[in-house]
Amino acid sequence: MFGDMSTKWTENDVPDQSGRTAVVTGANTGLGFETAKVLAARGATVVIAVRNVEKGNAAAAQILGAVPRADITVQPLDLGSLQSVRTAAAELKESHPRIDLLINNAGVMYPPKQTTKDGFELQFGTNHLGHFALTGLLLENLLPVPGSRVVVVASIAHNIRAAIHFDDLQWERGYNRVAAYGQAKLANLMFAYELQRRLATAGAETIAVAAHPGVSNTELMRHIPGSSLPFVDKLTGLVTNSPAMGALATLRAATDPGASGGQYYGPDGFRELWGHPVLVSSSKQSHDVAVQERLWTVSEQLTGVRFPF
Repeated sequence: MFGDMSTKWTENDVPDQSGRTAVVTGANTGLGFETAKVLAARGATVVIAVRNVEKGNAAAAQILGAVPRADITVQPLDLGSLQSVRTAAAELKESHPRIDLLINNAGVMYPPKQTTKDGFELQFGTNHLGHFALTGLLLENLLPVPGSRVVVVASIAHNIRAAIHFDDLQWERGYNRVAAYGQAKLANLMFAYELQRRLATAGAETIAVAAHPGVSNTELMRHIPGSSLPFVDKLTGLVTNSPAMGALATLRAATDPGASGGQYYGPDGFRELWGHPVLVSSSKQSHDVAVQERLWTVSEQLTGVRFPF
């Protein structure tokens, strides 16, 4: 879907964020780092929630170098461990009673077959279940906050060999990393849509919005076959968004005053691969309410997390 080519939404369109608190997962590098940096520059209190605290501290220092007055802290969070998610959520709820933005950005893409500490397939467990649990545990700190948002970072891969394989969610009968990533990103979108429906039903002011960066040249690309070859690296640089450009869709979903719950933002370029953020459409199957509801129920069962509606 192509946007209005006469107006290009950029980071300059991010409104003042003073007095707002944003939790950004996976913000030590790539899209999350760029998202956190812009929010900090606009005055938000930013929490970088990351698995590797050393890298998180380095990212915070880098942001402080660019934005000396930034209010930024680092929160240990391993989305591949439900115990870590519960610990992080408890600490965040105590240190930040008011949360305006929860940006579910962290993720893994195309790794060799691995499982999380809880035995879930790594991509589904980290990208979807970890964020599902974190959102459910933090939501009561967002619900009382006017204008609060949950932003779910999805991917154009939600429509590439993607389906929710309820008969083998953890890929125990055979692993295909591309299809497994597609399942995880489809789950992200379905979670965002179902969360928005439940928030609206509950009459909550909090909204859920989704975004995708197109194809962005970040560390996520490291598991793509041949990604270490020089010509692939050069080609990637030509046909992808920079991390700063890729983060714009997330930033628009998080801060555009005109955004509504259940919307989906992505780049306005060819096949949504690159460009400035506009409203885009997701696949027909991502809007299947019956599958959304079933996925929600299964996610509650697997994580043990119930949402405070």
